[in-house]
Formats: sequence, structure tokens, C-alpha cells
Amino acid sequence: QVQLVESGGGSVQAGGSLRLSCAASGSIGSINTMSWFRQAPGKRRELVASITSGGSTYYADSVKGRFTISRDNTIYLQMNSLKPEDTAVYYCAAALRALGTLKSQALNYDYWGQGTQVTVSS
Repeated sequence: QVQLVESGGGSVQAGGSLRLSCAASGSIGSINTMSWFRQAPGKRRELVASITSGGSTYYADSVKGRFTISRDNTIYLQMNSLKPEDTAVYYCAAALRALGTLKSQALNYDYWGQGTQVTVSS
């Protein structure tokens, strides 16, 4: 069993920065893939970034060059140069197995955090 607790969300002006944290506890050694998803009002939940136990990373085109994912026993999402379109509830998710091309599908993850709101004003 794995528990995920997110923090670090808030309200920021366009161009600002935030760092999201996802504290993982339980059987964290069994996790292969950690990802950040976001969901804006009226939109589908979308993959933002992911990282594997081996350190391989993935970024959505919309955030590449602005966001950085990293991990120790906490998973971080450093968000720089924020834009209003980044406004969403951000969720961390963990998968026990290597997902490969399936990592963008929320259904494939085993554990989820509660979500943290990020609001970017223009």
C-alpha cells in the first residue's frame, strides 16, 4: 500500500514559479513510475510529467522547458514561467509497473494523491 500527499499549490501571477511536492509513504520501493497529472475545469485529466525509478523523465509538450520533475522519497514538480493555461488541480500518481507508452492513461496508475490547486492569473 502506498500513500501520496500533495502540497505546494497556490495562487501566483503569470511568469511566477511554484514547486509542488508529493510525499510518498508505505511500500514506496515497489513504485516504478511517478507522474503528475492536471485537470482544468471542463477538461480531461492530462499527463504533465513522469519519472521512473531509473530516472527517465517525460514532459508534455506544453510544459517542456518550464517544468522539471524530480524525486527522492518525495516527488517534486518545479514549475517556472507559469501561464494562465497552467491553472488546474494537479495530482500525483504512482504505478507499480513500467508503463512505457501507457503512462499517459490515468487508468493505469495504482495510487493517487488528493490533488492541489494551482491558479495562475494574468
